[in-house]
Amino acid sequence: MALFRKILVANRGEVALRIIRACRELGIKTVAVYSEADRNSLHTAYADEAVCIGPAASAQSYLNIPRLVSAAEITDADAIHPGYGFLAENPYFSEVCAECKIKFIGPDAETIRRMGDKSEAKRTVRKAGVPVIPGSENIVSTPEEARRLASQIGYPVIVKARAGGGGRGMRIVHTEMSLANALMTAQAEAENAFDNGDVYLEKYIQNPRHVEIQILGDEHGSIVHLGERDCSVQRRHQKLIEESPCPVMTEKLRQEMGEAAVAVAQVANYAGAGTVEFLLDGEGRFCFMEMNTRVQVEHPVTEAVTGIDIIAEQIRIAAGQRLKIKQESVVLDGHAIECRVNAEDPDNDFMPCPGRVEVFHQPGGPGVRVDSHVYQEYEIPPLLRLPDRQADRPRAEPARGDRANATGAR
Repeated sequence: MALFRKILVANRGEVALRIIRACRELGIKTVAVYSEADRNSLHTAYADEAVCIGPAASAQSYLNIPRLVSAAEITDADAIHPGYGFLAENPYFSEVCAECKIKFIGPDAETIRRMGDKSEAKRTVRKAGVPVIPGSENIVSTPEEARRLASQIGYPVIVKARAGGGGRGMRIVHTEMSLANALMTAQAEAENAFDNGDVYLEKYIQNPRHVEIQILGDEHGSIVHLGERDCSVQRRHQKLIEESPCPVMTEKLRQEMGEAAVAVAQVANYAGAGTVEFLLDGEGRFCFMEMNTRVQVEHPVTEAVTGIDIIAEQIRIAAGQRLKIKQESVVLDGHAIECRVNAEDPDNDFMPCPGRVEVFHQPGGPGVRVDSHVYQEYEIPPLLRLPDRQADRPRAEPARGDRANATGAR
């Protein structure tokens, strides 16, 4: 089956450049979209065409579905790649693309909706026989209900936004005394961030490793996993360092977690690139945490140790091609570590920091990879993303200034 003629990249920054590079290698033309603030961003120069889709505020540009679809139609693009963040996990966007006969490079709307809703995702995963973190079956609305469930689960517990991500709408509770306040705070934060104040309760596992399994599934039922990434080094629930393979992983545990991830993808009827995330304790026991129905920021470490181009596979799968990768052919070779370098102000609680990049000298050498759209004298624009409720989406990769991902492999 033939690949696409032209793909519109509905994103910005380093992920837009990454997608454009994969398209070039596949012989596919690309369309970049940009806000007025990103007129001089590198992805606008590297794509075959570029279309301005609105003002700097994300709600009026990168989150504006009618403008994105219009840009695809006027440039005759037959597919849209959402990258990560923004609309990558928005089921409505996927539905609109389908209605307009434009292929959304990702899973279908039903899968995004089911696996993006954390409560529904846990119910789906239980059908696959995969262990999940103990917690409430449904949303928790009142302090009385929360106290009853917490006494059954046992403290500490964590209150989580049903449709959230990035640490928003999330509170850790160690005692009954602070539970009611944590519940109300999480509900208010979730309502403000996601236009959905529903929260649920689950057991808080202390000091676990955050291990995720990369999967690929085609539209013909074939699914493979590409090993694991350890994303335990975080700040404010945001991953800062990722590595593959996980330093405590054994072959037996990798096989068990990989098979569990594939089982989750199978029961979800998953097609595309995705990640199944687990919490792993010190005794080798793991529980399902969530599934990301998109490519992730940390995908380069998996590419480095497997030699598999995940973005290219995404595009082939979306075009209806069969997955040619067999599970037995996936071998992890070497070790890769990715560090996220963000434009932040350490004297201002590490808030996003706009301004001019006076000097930019990136690392090089064998096994070093840098994914970035930053260049010397580039002007990092102010963070003008409006509240997530305007995006009509279940989850998003939070933006914390412009970013460079540096990955080294040996």
